Amino acid sequence: MQTIIKYLALITLILNVQLIKAQDSIQNPNNKNKIETLQKIKEQIQNEERDYLKVEVEAINSRLEKGEITNAEAELLKKEVAKKRALNIENRIAIIENKYALSERNEEGYEFVGEHAINGIVRVGGANENTSESFIFVGDKAKDKPKNLKYDRRTTSDFVLAFGLNNAIIEGEKLDDSPYKFGGSRFFEIGWAWKTRVFNESNFMRLKYGYSFQFNGLKPTDNNYFVQDGNQTILQEFPEELKKSKLAITNLVFPVHFEFGPSKKTEKDTYFRYSTDNQFKIGIGGYGGFNIGTRQKLKYEFDGERIKEKQKQSFNTSNLVYGLSSYIAFDDVALYVKYDLSPIFKDQAIKQNNISIGLRFDMD
Repeated sequence: MQTIIKYLALITLILNVQLIKAQDSIQNPNNKNKIETLQKIKEQIQNEERDYLKVEVEAINSRLEKGEITNAEAELLKKEVAKKRALNIENRIAIIENKYALSERNEEGYEFVGEHAINGIVRVGGANENTSESFIFVGDKAKDKPKNLKYDRRTTSDFVLAFGLNNAIIEGEKLDDSPYKFGGSRFFEIGWAWKTRVFNESNFMRLKYGYSFQFNGLKPTDNNYFVQDGNQTILQEFPEELKKSKLAITNLVFPVHFEFGPSKKTEKDTYFRYSTDNQFKIGIGGYGGFNIGTRQKLKYEFDGERIKEKQKQSFNTSNLVYGLSSYIAFDDVALYVKYDLSPIFKDQAIKQNNISIGLRFDMD
């Protein structure tokens, strides 16, 4: 009788274990998802390595077209990169399979860092957040994804920002005798510039070109303001005490500079780049464009009332603007000078030319 009871107890225990496993399979559908997920990861590894290989072969073909290597050298390089990518696929899949085997042997969850996963994180075990089993592959898909880099990028672009002091060179007068305030007269420039390497094998000279909006301000001294008298623009004393008097000229210009200076070269299997970060550079060139707006701002008090007046008219300013400019820079910061060869006011008895000096920032 005891023997029968023992067998019944053993059968009952086996049935309970099978029932528990069956329930776990029902409650934890990720048992099947594990295999599907691992298969997706393997396929993604193969696709990524093929993409890498495609980029490398394109780079080799580019070098062949430029005459940098021979046909025989190109074929040898292609065989080498193909062998490397095949081994990469084999090694990366082995790593994934080993990680999966490790997770299968252990009841507690493991977090794996290094090999990428689909969408960054993939749970290969655990039906939900409350499940005790949770095996996670953590990776950065964005970093693992091959970049479609050009082998040689000769043109880059920069955001341009400049500001500083503004004044005028007046015919027959010294700059010290300028009728415009030195500290109060300022300029501001904002724009975009492209930079192209001139020579094929050297980055010592670059052509820099683009467009900018220049805002040149002139603040008269001695309570004066600008008055347009026919085709002449002159300074007159304002009848009230001025709090502010400023002539603002806005220009749209198209600068062109030749930039000189050393650069650092980074060379990889699939691309190379020149960088002027943390390097000295000198730019020499000029600009040409159009006057797109002129206005005078006046602030004063009249009968105890504060008045702000904006006069929008031509003031005989030149419609076409052109000049010379130069900068000396280290990294992204430069000392910047520009000088208008075109006069501020056209058809004047005394010629005046705008001059600016300040800081310039070229940020990529």
